[in-house]
Amino acid sequence: MCAYVLVAEDDETQAALVRSYLEHEGHIVTVVHDGRAAIDEVFGQPPDLLVLDWMLPGMDGPAVCRRIRGQGDLPVLMLTARSTEEDLLRGLELGADDYMTKPYSPRELVARVRTLLRRARPSASGEQRALRVGPLVVDPARHAVTCRDRPVSCTPGEFRILEAMAAAPGRVFSRRQLLECTQGYDRASTERAIDVYIVNLRKKVEIDPRAPELLLTVFGVGYKLAGGRRGA
Repeated sequence: MCAYVLVAEDDETQAALVRSYLEHEGHIVTVVHDGRAAIDEVFGQPPDLLVLDWMLPGMDGPAVCRRIRGQGDLPVLMLTARSTEEDLLRGLELGADDYMTKPYSPRELVARVRTLLRRARPSASGEQRALRVGPLVVDPARHAVTCRDRPVSCTPGEFRILEAMAAAPGRVFSRRQLLECTQGYDRASTERAIDVYIVNLRKKVEIDPRAPELLLTVFGVGYKLAGGRRGA
């Protein structure tokens, strides 16, 4: 799976190592060393995936992530020396799809990139039907979501959660089950990440996120998507 990957990392040695591993995987790689250059590259020649360091000069990683999230669903893998759960959740709130703490294994980074790209790209089978649940339509073949006939921009992780829930409306999913759908987090402390995903999704699909009608909380258990399903 060859892709165009943008690496935004101010440590030149680390950036060169990441480039080497990604190019060995067959990807085309561009490296920038500050946040503003990353923004220029994303909007000038959009990559398939962004590897984004948290601490960048000019504009830090969170600011870059916030800026590009207003424009699309580019997969973002955040790299950081910060390792607390609160830092992780903040990265997710800003729209990062995966999160690796330094020091990390370059081989694991390549594996995470591979997973994110696979999740972000539409299925080649063309056999998956769109799922309609009330006003919400999830189309796995096109990797697209609409709600009340308006397009909804989702990160790959958000899309996977909606896809799983739309396939079984009314079913209650635990946080662990939804976490497995995102296929990026293997830390025991990150079940709270699902709460962040749900908050972000409610902002996108609910008329009033404070009084949700689609993505419902089942207290003490998890979440469910309200409504009946039919093919679209």
